[in-house]
Amino acid sequence: MAFKYPGGKEYRGNRLNAARQPMAADYANRGMTLEEDLNATNEYYRERGIAVIHKKPTPVQIVRVDYPKRSAAVIKEAYFRQASTTDYNGVYRGKYIDFEAKETKNKTAFPLKNFHAHQIRHMEQVMAHGGICFAILRFSVLNETYLLDASHLIARWNEQEAGGRKSIPKREIEQYGHYIPLGYQPRIDYISVVEKVYFTV
Repeated sequence: MAFKYPGGKEYRGNRLNAARQPMAADYANRGMTLEEDLNATNEYYRERGIAVIHKKPTPVQIVRVDYPKRSAAVIKEAYFRQASTTDYNGVYRGKYIDFEAKETKNKTAFPLKNFHAHQIRHMEQVMAHGGICFAILRFSVLNETYLLDASHLIARWNEQEAGGRKSIPKREIEQYGHYIPLGYQPRIDYISVVEKVYFTV
């Protein structure tokens, strides 16, 4: 099935969708993608009244459908109705939370091409209105996950736009970001990091 952006450019998949290839399942990651881990984590938070965070649905317009059988329809072509913003949003302790989740197989740096200009602008707007905004970044080969404040991501994006480096070195993410160890319940306890970073005076 072909998905296309509003301008007609074909969507080739990235980050979480590309990461749907099964990873080697072991006790540490159990073969789950970052998106699956976050969805399970958010469900855990909601069920226990900790936070209300949801994955944003992506509005899609279907333009071509085949009916190989009377009882089955196959979508052949669809368009994203509008450019998406970030993956997740919600509320924690009365504060609006908005974040993007990305994975990379790179071991030494996180490529900025995984992000889009409209996502960066959206993050800037959220921060300008006092919201908590960040990115959750996973180095999938290393099975390491970090929370990086949007201000650092935006600064790096702007440097790239001015001709600078096209990735964030992993050592920099380790220095300015916050490591999130994988657990059982919740899988990725990013709210404990949010509490420490944004609520502890």
